Amino acid sequence: MKIVVASGKGGTGKTTVATNLALVAGNAMLMDLDVEEPNDALFMNPAYTGEKEVNMLVPIVDQDKCTNCGICAQVCEFNAIAVLGKKTMTFHELCHGCGLCAYACPEKAISEVPHPLGMIKFGKAKGMNFVEGVLNLGEPMATPLIRETKKEAKGDLVIMDAPPGTSCPVIEAIHGSDFCILVTEPTPFGLWDLKLAVGVARDLKVPLGVIINRDGIGDDGVERYCEEENIEVLAKIPMDRRIAEAYSRGVPMVEALPAMRELFKAVLERVKHLSISKKDGEKAEA
Repeated sequence: MKIVVASGKGGTGKTTVATNLALVAGNAMLMDLDVEEPNDALFMNPAYTGEKEVNMLVPIVDQDKCTNCGICAQVCEFNAIAVLGKKTMTFHELCHGCGLCAYACPEKAISEVPHPLGMIKFGKAKGMNFVEGVLNLGEPMATPLIRETKKEAKGDLVIMDAPPGTSCPVIEAIHGSDFCILVTEPTPFGLWDLKLAVGVARDLKVPLGVIINRDGIGDDGVERYCEEENIEVLAKIPMDRRIAEAYSRGVPMVEALPAMRELFKAVLERVKHLSISKKDGEKAEA
């Protein structure tokens, strides 16, 4: 089972939920897919055992063969290749590595070479397998690295910490998962971004539930929205100074406040039940 923990905005407690959920699961694999700013390791203190480089194929142009016909630029949907006067130029920062330009070139003047995107790091953390994607500084394309990192998922239970927001990297992180936990806070800003994230999960046809973090600081807008949209609130994490202090020291909530273990265990069991119910319903419809 693959559970992805996501949020419509940063700072809601997504990493807090992902790491603590993995700790109560015990036999899970924890994957940090927030490759632009991975920080699960701050709380899990993994012992790294290996790593591998992730590359993306990008085009280069043989100017001696190129006739500057412009077909490659016409077929590229991302404006990653352009004909400027008598020279064809490529921009790997915009390239998505689809290979269409090389395929379409009538002169076979375009070839593809590996371009390093980042690393996938492997390790052990608190008795579980730990996988972390790390994007190279300055690289704008997080999605291919997330896709490759997800391929390392192994075991009966994988908990994935997604990037924040609702952009392409988040869509890639949620895609193909069995359940999506959306972490939000009870504020107007939290509600606005939650609605966007709900739309993404529903478009991807991934069942979802909500965890309200810092419960007590705002209003009941999130709860009313979830009730109207028939979205289950899986848990409410209270606004508690002890939680914030533990977080500042890099100590997981369930270790600082053992009573919180029951909350996360209940979330895990409920998510498993909802995921199974969803699959049974799909089978019945088929």
